[in-house]
Amino acid sequence: MSLKNGIFILSFTVLFTNLVNAQANLLNATIPEEVGVKTAEQLAADNDEPLPYGYIDDRDILWSKMVWEYMDLNEKMNLPFYYPADTSNIDPNRRSLYDTLLRGIRSGEIVDVYDDSYFTTRLTREEIEKTLVKIDTTDAGIEQVNFGEPVSEENINVRYMQSADIQAYKLKGLFYFDKRQGELRYRLLGLAPVSPDINFIDDNDNTELTEYVELFWVWYPSARPLLHNMKVFNPKNAAYPLSYDLLLTARRFSSLIYREENVYGNRDISEYIKNNALFQVLEAMKIKDNIRNKEIDMWNY
Repeated sequence: MSLKNGIFILSFTVLFTNLVNAQANLLNATIPEEVGVKTAEQLAADNDEPLPYGYIDDRDILWSKMVWEYMDLNEKMNLPFYYPADTSNIDPNRRSLYDTLLRGIRSGEIVDVYDDSYFTTRLTREEIEKTLVKIDTTDAGIEQVNFGEPVSEENINVRYMQSADIQAYKLKGLFYFDKRQGELRYRLLGLAPVSPDINFIDDNDNTELTEYVELFWVWYPSARPLLHNMKVFNPKNAAYPLSYDLLLTARRFSSLIYREENVYGNRDISEYIKNNALFQVLEAMKIKDNIRNKEIDMWNY
């Protein structure tokens, strides 16, 4: 076999595999219900799993730095984590990162959910659900209460947290220098969706005064299988969809460091640089540059 024929066969195999992963049985389906249903041969050959983490001995870590980052969903590079915000008229296999996490929590696939970034207090599914819904009574319902009447259902407003309400994500991860590999690496440990407080989400039209809160913190390693199975639209090649696990593990997002572990109780940048957004951004960039330069410093004697 010539080299040219070998390259052609390899390219065709990769392309065919990508097409199968994109939408199984699309070209062979006779009815719409068969689209996305893998054949027995495809199921037998399917070994699509998240790339497992290698074992890292504590003695192999020469240096490390824990950082907390803020990923704003208004930035163009982070839009794949936000869309689709409206899931009523779209493929059920395409969901935003928030919907994917919430689906995993409700189905029991994600159980390692906590109330802060230190992962000390575990949250139950019922506790999480209470923070994602707002039940309010209209003025007409209040009048019914004043007259001693039961409140009608039409006078009760129920507001659920939606994907469109998520404004950002907070990430916690560790930068470390692996002496065996001789390089600086990053390991994502947890992430939290950030949104306006559900109790005041529709009360304030001035977004500058809106207070954003962390809904919950997910221990990332345990959520990798679910995030790997949820595919993300690839604008450069629709036949080769990506996954949330790939985007997050490869750091294919734009973020800003808002906290690093320090002697002052891991205080935020905003706690020692107050009322100056520009200087806060410069401080975050300085921290990131110091981390990147650490790898260069390791090779200087």
